[in-house]
Amino acid sequence: MHRFATLPTKVAGALAVLLLAAGCQRSEEFPVEPHIAFKSFTTHGDSASLVITFTDGDGDIGLGQGDTLPPFDVAPWFYNLFVEYEERQNGAWVRPTLLLPLYYRIPVIAPTGQDKTLEGELAVALTPWPTVPNTPYDTVRYTVRLVDRALHESNTVNTGPVVLPP
Repeated sequence: MHRFATLPTKVAGALAVLLLAAGCQRSEEFPVEPHIAFKSFTTHGDSASLVITFTDGDGDIGLGQGDTLPPFDVAPWFYNLFVEYEERQNGAWVRPTLLLPLYYRIPVIAPTGQDKTLEGELAVALTPWPTVPNTPYDTVRYTVRLVDRALHESNTVNTGPVVLPP
């Protein structure tokens, strides 16, 4: 009889341990390096909108206003989102030297709770839509990469070909 009286207690204890362990597990694990994916590029007259998705395993995306000490005090690390303009010239993608780089400072995105992984979207307004004036080439693209506070660089993605309006 004693054997049967403790069986439900053992089952309840094992079930409580399983529930506790399941509650502590992360739903997804990501590497500490940011990973980005292209989502969309839309034009609106003389401006454009670029949207990427991102994941980061240790939740250190973004720079705060106080992040101005080395290495964040000078380029390139003063910025953390890098967008480069390229033209298709005779079948090859070329970065013209005349256009200034499009670098942005994404603010801190703070993870909530104990799970420090981040996943989300970043949207960048390109106003005015940067192209080389009077270029003889009709197709461009933008390449994008993201850097976290530990200076881990993401993969590089591009928008795919964008045909310029005539």
